[in-house]
Amino acid sequence: MQLDILTPEHKVYSGTVYGIQLPGIEGSFEILDHHAPIIASLGRGKMKIMKDKNHTENYEIAAGFVEVLNNKATVLIEGATSID
Repeated sequence: MQLDILTPEHKVYSGTVYGIQLPGIEGSFEILDHHAPIIASLGRGKMKIMKDKNHTENYEIAAGFVEVLNNKATVLIEGATSID
């Protein structure tokens, strides 16, 4: 699926991924390739980008939203810091 992660200042990530784990306001959830359409609110927490089954990137994010439509996920967040 195509993933775009944006903050007001810059683009954090853009590319094809296997899935993404996000901190929802009521708990963590995961979006995988070909997920059903969804719009969800995000809270502060850890976001994991799964490039494939063996490679990931991790970020600490502030609040925001995610929209999934036509196998494209767009994540709009207030800020993101890369973590290992």
